[in-house]
Amino acid sequence: MKNKVLAGLLAAAMVAAMATGCGSSEEESAQTSETTETGEGEETVYKVGIVQYVDDASLNQIEKAIEAELDAKSEELGVTFDYADYTFNGQADSTVLNQIATDLVADEVDIIIPIATPSAMIMQSATEDNQIPVVFSAVSDPVGAGLMEDAEAPGANITGTSDAIDTEAIMNLILTANPDAKKIGLLYDKGQDSSLGSIADAIAFCAENGLEYVEKTGTTSAEIQAAADSLVAEKVDAVFTPQDNTVMTAELAIFEKFTEAKIPHYTGADSFALNGAFLGYGVNYENLGTVTADMAVEILVDGKDPAEMAVQTLADGIITVNTETAEAIGIDISVFKDLGSEVVETVTAKEFE
Repeated sequence: MKNKVLAGLLAAAMVAAMATGCGSSEEESAQTSETTETGEGEETVYKVGIVQYVDDASLNQIEKAIEAELDAKSEELGVTFDYADYTFNGQADSTVLNQIATDLVADEVDIIIPIATPSAMIMQSATEDNQIPVVFSAVSDPVGAGLMEDAEAPGANITGTSDAIDTEAIMNLILTANPDAKKIGLLYDKGQDSSLGSIADAIAFCAENGLEYVEKTGTTSAEIQAAADSLVAEKVDAVFTPQDNTVMTAELAIFEKFTEAKIPHYTGADSFALNGAFLGYGVNYENLGTVTADMAVEILVDGKDPAEMAVQTLADGIITVNTETAEAIGIDISVFKDLGSEVVETVTAKEFE
């Protein structure tokens, strides 16, 4: 895999040169697959842009799964999906993401696959005029993010997969492990649209169940670490975080704070548990990436219209528990055995094998 990380804007002269090199008009179709001569005849090549929002365990899983599935489909269908030259990581920088979008449009890619809500929003904006198909992955609330009005019928050039979580199920896990819990910490980045709906659901759950809650937010890893310290000082009984990329990036730096205070951290993705959090609940991100790639292939090869393709939501309900953290905190994970489709055990690392 070739993963390009843009550290900043390209020089103006380079951008101008790239724009001059584009020979097709705006009226031409975005899906301009190429053919190359091989020993056995012509081979169809599709240029696939992959745009990851930031480097973290969850999104890395998705990207790897997308690329693996594109490779498998390439062999199966006898075509080539060229993503190696068009894979980028925005490193959570909107300026960089906008430059990536500009570059992909100039490169006349056939499709763009943004990973996470901020990437999807910028890629959607960049393709409104040229109508390059966009198939996003890991967008929790595509309607709430303004990507479309109806997830069942997007009505434009964009569709994809959602990693929406069942917040009530996670909150019930907290009470299952500790029926005496009284105060819940809510840790998230208020600038992450993907987090806001789940936090609202968590607050509603607390109100309905007579639980006190404490909100702590941050927009950088350092701020999240400070917020974690505050929650420890507040002596919360448990902490809930949805599938928040900012907290995910900081998890390796905060999990020990919670573990030492014997505060379980319940989260909306399995990769949090891989990075030290007590528990992650939600979709299997490898499966999510595979489904995303399949949708892209259906558009490119089968000619499907993204405007008519419903957003796909996986209802895996997988509970992933970090056994090292569970032992340190003193929670018997057997209490979760009937509360999800599967209970997976993991230990602290940085990446899934």
